[in-house]
Amino acid sequence: MNIQEILRYGLLAGLGICAYLLVMQWTADYGGATPPPTPEELAELSVESDEPFTTEMPGDEVPVVGSESGDIPDASLVRRSQTEQAGAQHISRESDLISVNTPLLRMKIDPAGGDIRLIELPDHPISLEYPDTPTTLLQKNTNRTYIAQSGLVGEDGFDGSPTKPRYTAPQLEYEIFNTPQDIVLTTRRATEGGDVIVRKIFKVDPQQYLVEVVHEVDNRSTEPFVVNLFAQLTHDGKAEESSTFFGPRPYLGAALTTSDTRYEKIGFDDVDEERFREEVDGGWIAILQHYFLSTWVVNDNASYLYYGMRDSGGKYRFGLTGPESVVYPGEIGQFNLRFYSGPKTQRTLDAISDNLELTVDYGILWFLSVPLFYVLEFAHSLVGNWGVAIILLTIVVKLLLYPLSAMSYKSMARMRTVSPQIKRIQERFGSDRQRLSQEVMALYRKEKVNPMTGCLPMLAQMPVFLALYWVLYESVELRQAPFFLWIQDLSIMDPYFVLPILMGASMLLMQMLNPPMPDPMQQKMMKIMPVLFTILFVFFPAGLVLYWLMNNILSYAQQYYVTKRVERAAATSKTVAPK
Repeated sequence: MNIQEILRYGLLAGLGICAYLLVMQWTADYGGATPPPTPEELAELSVESDEPFTTEMPGDEVPVVGSESGDIPDASLVRRSQTEQAGAQHISRESDLISVNTPLLRMKIDPAGGDIRLIELPDHPISLEYPDTPTTLLQKNTNRTYIAQSGLVGEDGFDGSPTKPRYTAPQLEYEIFNTPQDIVLTTRRATEGGDVIVRKIFKVDPQQYLVEVVHEVDNRSTEPFVVNLFAQLTHDGKAEESSTFFGPRPYLGAALTTSDTRYEKIGFDDVDEERFREEVDGGWIAILQHYFLSTWVVNDNASYLYYGMRDSGGKYRFGLTGPESVVYPGEIGQFNLRFYSGPKTQRTLDAISDNLELTVDYGILWFLSVPLFYVLEFAHSLVGNWGVAIILLTIVVKLLLYPLSAMSYKSMARMRTVSPQIKRIQERFGSDRQRLSQEVMALYRKEKVNPMTGCLPMLAQMPVFLALYWVLYESVELRQAPFFLWIQDLSIMDPYFVLPILMGASMLLMQMLNPPMPDPMQQKMMKIMPVLFTILFVFFPAGLVLYWLMNNILSYAQQYYVTKRVERAAATSKTVAPK
């Protein structure tokens, strides 16, 4: 490569970086992530909307049983249910909410219905730029609606009445930092035969994101109490803001395990026109977002009706209703659920429920991504640094693929030994492309050289590369994970482009060991590949570029060693060959 070509490629790389910086500035000014709201803005957002509640449903569907947001399951979702119209609803003020603080969660519970209206994660800040601002999963304000609800509906269900049940609690603030504690909410209904008391108990463990929710019915009346358990997640459908202009759009929607599939995703647009309904024994229902999820998990294998729908107010509801249950006079009935709202940590989710770990969605190459993640996790347990763990993973992958790589490198080394002969053929038959091709192929057969063998390492690496991409993109363990020096988050791009430039330089070094392509056009394409890859890798997560850089360095070392061995062997054979 002459000096003019080096300057040309350097100019192309510089133009690509300048274009990237312009796009990044445009994104920051118009389309990028916004800083977190100030405390004053949060206080303003916490005021509820005065928009009146409506129970109108499209078509001939059964009217919704009333609630603050109009999203309690309607009569078609329970086996026996009343269908009264909604009356006036109580709207809780911010000061009415019950606050629960643990080392992992900040939760707010609405005494109207016992809905979970806020979940914040102090251990997971929204970004490194705002380390004191926790990631918010659930929230209810004038701009966003994402809440978790559960209760008792059906023939006698409190949540199926014209107004939501109003619970009382011993206190409004709970600080739970050492031992688990129960938060007991109580409501009462007077009947002709006596009182029915319902307790909604949140069992909070300060060391877990998982909260057990128990609905306890104390039937002190003279009549049976007939109810169905329900739980649901209500979301306004607003997508997350992407942190970069070129960043992939993460999946935002529901997922569950059905009778036919271990993991089924239901996007918001899937229920715009038609409800989703399916009966499943046991199971869970979740709403997923990048790195995090919220999910209701049932505790038994009874038959539950799972549903997804868009209500008349444009909100999306995904939930479940249980079978009809009877609490007889003088008895206490319990209906148990578990609620998880937190990071998509595979081992934690796997311990909660079957198939819940599949919400860490690695796509079609999951069978490669899962073992790659566990190897990466094991390496991290040894070294304590995810970047070093990626380097160790690269070494493991190269060792596993070494037999295939060695075969390829030997073929490429033989190609180098015959390149002088190919050059002489080109000089003789350069004007006759058909004859040139025939002579070159004859030479390949004579020397037992297969140029396609040199592509095998790249082809073998591509599935691993794509699988690792999804590991780095989906695994919350690598979110905001530092490496060294300027790399403070391996899940986002290198802010100073050092790793992509080094990766491009490593590709150039590898090309110097490869034999030149016989076609001049192919030679030019190969020369420009490092520049194109450098520009492309600028937008990839730093952890992925680190993997590819280390892969190139190890590949160069392997190829250099094999090439020198083949060249020495060829020189020796020529020396001892009879004249």
